[in-house]
Amino acid sequence: MKGQDPKIIKGYVKTESTILLIAAALALGFVGGVVFSVFRAPDGVPAGLEAGGKPAVSAEQQQVLTQLLEKTKRTPDDVEAWTQLGHIYFDMDQPAKAIDAYETSLKLDADRPDVWTDLGVMYRRNGDPKKAIQAFDHALSLKGDHRIALYNKGIVLMHDLNDTQGALTAWEKVLAIDPDIKTPGGESLKSIVEQLKRTTSQSGQTGTEVGK
Repeated sequence: MKGQDPKIIKGYVKTESTILLIAAALALGFVGGVVFSVFRAPDGVPAGLEAGGKPAVSAEQQQVLTQLLEKTKRTPDDVEAWTQLGHIYFDMDQPAKAIDAYETSLKLDADRPDVWTDLGVMYRRNGDPKKAIQAFDHALSLKGDHRIALYNKGIVLMHDLNDTQGALTAWEKVLAIDPDIKTPGGESLKSIVEQLKRTTSQSGQTGTEVGK
């Protein structure tokens, strides 16, 4: 496989507030570490980063967090308040707290695939990729063509569970919905899938063998 142009698979889409988390990298058939950058839609202006790569907490975020904590105490059955609390913890890179907020929100209203998808991202970032897959699958049970859940499922299968075929299956479902879809970094998902197929074929790797 020497001489091949390494490709980067970029991933994670935060569904409800459209924050993109960029994950890298697929190179020479081995999956490496994960590097995160944070972008905000619609203007795409990067959020500030603290030393060590964590998003800086702005005064505005802190104020919103305080308000949401107070609101969830006053009205503990407020689904939207718990969801927004999950989002703010998501943005602040506090996955354990985001998980608690999202899970509380989903106990109040479990029929929201977007929130299940965001919960899956937080499970993954909290070091539990199997729970992440379960959350993505739950989102897909509610909305079978949820492209973001399918895309993120492929990222976790590839990067964390070394399941190449599972990742390809998820991404091919995305392509069946939208053949021209691009990753958050602007690459054609179709071309990435095609290269991944060539790479695994040339190396004789199947299923869970990538990275071993």
